[in-house]
Amino acid sequence: MSLLTRLALSALRIAAMGAALAAVHPLPAADGPAPRARTNFDTGWRFAFGHPSDPAQDFNHGTGYFSYLAKAGYGDGPADPKFDASAWRELDLPHDWAAEAPFDGKASHSHGYKAVGRGFPGRSVGWYRKIFAVPADDLGRRISIEFDGVHRDSQVWVNGFFLGRQPGGSTSFRYDLTDYLNYGGENVIAVRADVTLEEGWYYEGAGITRHVWLVQTAPLHVTPWGTFVSAEVHDDFTTANVTARATITNEGAMPAAFSLEHIVLRPDGVSVATFRSGPLSLAPGESQEYPATLALAQPQLWSLETPALHRLVTIVRTGDQIIDRYETPFGLRTIRFDPDHGFFLNGRHVVLKGVNIHQDHAGVGTATPDALIEHRVRRLQAMGSNAIRTSHEPPNPVLLDVCDRLGLLVIDETRLMGASPAQLDPLAALIRRDRNHPSVILWSVGNEEWRIESNILGARLTATMQAFARRLDPTRRTIVAISGGWGGSSTTTDVVGYNYISQSNPDEQHANFPQQPGVGTEETTTQGTRGIYFDDKPRAHLAPLAKGDSGGNCQMGWQYYAARPFLAGVFFWTGFDYRGESTPFGFPAVSSQYGLMDTCGFPKDSYYYLKAWWSDAPVLHLFPHWNWPDKVGQELKVSCYSNYEAVELFLNGVSLGKQAMPRNGHLEWQVVYQPGVLEARGYRGDTVVATTRIETTGAPAKLVLTPDRTELRADGADVAVFAVSTVDAQGRPVPIAANHVQFAVAGGRIIGVGNGDPSCHEPDNGSARSLFNGYAQVLVQAKRAAGPIRLTAEADGLAAAEATITAR
Repeated sequence: MSLLTRLALSALRIAAMGAALAAVHPLPAADGPAPRARTNFDTGWRFAFGHPSDPAQDFNHGTGYFSYLAKAGYGDGPADPKFDASAWRELDLPHDWAAEAPFDGKASHSHGYKAVGRGFPGRSVGWYRKIFAVPADDLGRRISIEFDGVHRDSQVWVNGFFLGRQPGGSTSFRYDLTDYLNYGGENVIAVRADVTLEEGWYYEGAGITRHVWLVQTAPLHVTPWGTFVSAEVHDDFTTANVTARATITNEGAMPAAFSLEHIVLRPDGVSVATFRSGPLSLAPGESQEYPATLALAQPQLWSLETPALHRLVTIVRTGDQIIDRYETPFGLRTIRFDPDHGFFLNGRHVVLKGVNIHQDHAGVGTATPDALIEHRVRRLQAMGSNAIRTSHEPPNPVLLDVCDRLGLLVIDETRLMGASPAQLDPLAALIRRDRNHPSVILWSVGNEEWRIESNILGARLTATMQAFARRLDPTRRTIVAISGGWGGSSTTTDVVGYNYISQSNPDEQHANFPQQPGVGTEETTTQGTRGIYFDDKPRAHLAPLAKGDSGGNCQMGWQYYAARPFLAGVFFWTGFDYRGESTPFGFPAVSSQYGLMDTCGFPKDSYYYLKAWWSDAPVLHLFPHWNWPDKVGQELKVSCYSNYEAVELFLNGVSLGKQAMPRNGHLEWQVVYQPGVLEARGYRGDTVVATTRIETTGAPAKLVLTPDRTELRADGADVAVFAVSTVDAQGRPVPIAANHVQFAVAGGRIIGVGNGDPSCHEPDNGSARSLFNGYAQVLVQAKRAAGPIRLTAEADGLAAAEATITAR
């Protein structure tokens, strides 16, 4: 689809949205062309591997007599607009070429042994090219390209002109294309990414792993990330003052006279406050921030239970003509960290029940579709989690949009500590981009900086970065996560982050710094492999560890923080398993096992421990499974995670005892294994109010496909997550099934498969996957056509499964 067609369709969608909104409150109409267009630029790219050091394998890039650094427009190789990339692979973004790479024992341990990086130069540089048209009548407008993130060390050219370099793989950035474009003709964007040098110590992916946007404005416009909305909600919560700061830029050749208008829209689209400025003016090349205050009556607050999102519509006018219209979603809420009583949202005490997450997911790596990001957040929310720490880099903007909409809190983390532009510029980009998100409650300016966290350098850098962040956003506090090095950053950080109680002493720190709030920024989960109850170390399969490699488990960590009201809460390491850091194993292990869920998002048992004590949902979870043909007559430990007052256990109808459930604890029985039915009964008082059963099953007989959604948008991007499992002849799920399953899809496309096995080397991007302890996962993406999407699954000796969903 051409740029012109996409822009036309985008304009139709915007017009339809505007018509719906006008039915509630008529917004000012624009005369002439749309004042601002932000078009998704993800489709129709070409991709090929280059090389970090051999020009012949890098399409002879950088070999001309004049390089692109010597003369303007001298981009060569794929950066040359005349370069023929027609034989390159065609793909849509986001894209992670590391997820497509094979595993190799010589590759990086921290990045999951994917065959990319310094030892694999043929897979360490990727080139992307896109040809697009710009209409002739766009001459006179400002046109820029925005990247949500390119991993890593990206260089960008347009029509052979070098635009710039961004070393950070998770930093969002933009380039102005205006003066380089062929109006009324074809244009070429070229991007070169190089992952030879690792940025993090965990799987990061490779390539244009996030969205790309083409933005068009008039020369007089709201600056990118140029609005900042803050609110003072009065103590009785019946009124609020919204301060809207808008930075306007004049990139025209003449002075600009204009006026500024703000409209605050309620979640239902009704206008609740307006502001109109007097006459304003900007000289050519000048930018200026203009603050305005708007009073609101009966504000709808953003909270975890009702995450109400308002919108600020900022309008720039010249005379009666609308020159720019810029929308800023925001939430009205108050946040406060108290050194003795923890965290407060809208004046109400809230315990932070958090997890750390990395970006990757089984099957797709870090090129995570929007719908999959939401799927992951909903899995966390179902566990009772109310907070996420974006470890250890600026998050995908989509994640913050989802947290705003669903009602989760976020610690937003920059990549690296420092006081030079190399560190402060990415921090500034992070804050300007994210400061209107009500979900964000803290800026994290450092994590486990072992060479400096215990000394004066750490203290200085922390103070410098905090002051820098406060100038950009005086409404939020900052935090540094410290792991064993005390006496440096811990003396100057605004809020202190404790990485593992085994490496810190929060009681002592609180006594020495009584005015400093504290948060558990990392704490050990019950480390282990989903569905494994006896170690199988050659396959890197771990039974749940009583103490993980950081010295704890879920129960120890939660009991510690729950007993200390001066701590705001805790963020467990991690919500999901992730590629890399397969400690305590090396190859063939390729994934961590710290997660409360595996890489697919299938829960481990510890998920239910936290769900029992973090959520209001009734929980009665019994484990292990009851298929142990080689352990008949042996004693096994049976455990129960529950929030009922008491639980009684039965084996084949015989009671094995009733126990009271300790607060924030769990129950155990020693049981001599016999096949049959293990049953737990949950009590409220003397009444049985819940029952759960685990049965010894037969062999797998039939496959089962279970989608997380039944309808998708027919936009070429939306995704459904299918769980794959088996049942025996009596319809009982088989917990140890390991069948190899083949998949086929009609009406959509398979973009990834996984099973959560930390040592599985089957391809992530194939059409087959083995079940691991009963489960596998298939990610199916819609096409750009409405109709049914039918997924089928087949395995030798089993009845096949079929599931149909609809794209609309």
